[in-house]
Amino acid sequence: MKLPSFNVVKSAFCTCLPKYNVNPYLGRCAHRCIYCYAVKFPSFRGPTLPRLRLKEDIIKMAENTELRLPVMFSDATDPYQPLERKYEITRRCLEILADRDFPLLIVTKSDLVTRDIDIFKRTRTVVSMTITTPRREIAEIIEPYAPPPQSRFSALQKIANEGIPTVVRIDPVIPTVNTNEDDLEAIISKSAEIGVKQITASTLKPVTGFFSTLKKRYPKLFSKLSEAYRDGEWISGYKYLRKEMRLEILKKIREKTMKYGLAFATCREGFPWLNTNVCDGSAYCRNTLEKFMK
Repeated sequence: MKLPSFNVVKSAFCTCLPKYNVNPYLGRCAHRCIYCYAVKFPSFRGPTLPRLRLKEDIIKMAENTELRLPVMFSDATDPYQPLERKYEITRRCLEILADRDFPLLIVTKSDLVTRDIDIFKRTRTVVSMTITTPRREIAEIIEPYAPPPQSRFSALQKIANEGIPTVVRIDPVIPTVNTNEDDLEAIISKSAEIGVKQITASTLKPVTGFFSTLKKRYPKLFSKLSEAYRDGEWISGYKYLRKEMRLEILKKIREKTMKYGLAFATCREGFPWLNTNVCDGSAYCRNTLEKFMK
């Protein structure tokens, strides 16, 4: 039993370096983002459930894992969703890994992440916060149960003030929803102001069932998005915008990011030449591979 490796899907343009991945919770993430891709996997549907044995399993996995690669929390459910306040499974797992010198990659939308700053300071850690819009009214539609954008910025400020590298993920970028250039620049300028090191951007890649669900809940938005994706293509189970359209969107975000002196990366887009750093931010917690060996 070893730490599970992150699944690199090269056919979907994934450029992540080797790393591990842990999901402390099963079922549908409680943030209920309308763009969630994890619903394509059976383990991440239905009610949110804590993986109560996970912290015990992590001890065995860590003891049997020789290579000290970064461990990501997490790729399918937010590690700091509301149940974490009660169960603290994420915290217990992080403590075990930090005690064993594993670097940590945190991906979240929750300001609860600041609770664990003490653990982050014990090992190499990067915190990535998803902020798709500076507007609360838009966030309440596309991320209805996640903390508001301002709370996320405040959390990043606290973390950056402690010297912990931070990344903002504008992910996903949804045509006609959060592509307003002034809003995008507001995210980037605020990120630079509070000490964020990098912007990672990725366009919306709907999974099967997304458009039918959207049509029932938001028919006007469905009309706009179905038209935008009409001439897109399915790649590895995801619907991509037409290549020229997504390149145009990402180049504009890159230009604004460069203007504020931040690193930039795309995620699963097929445009590696746009990147100035690794998309997951792990460059801030990786040394040579030999340093991760025990």
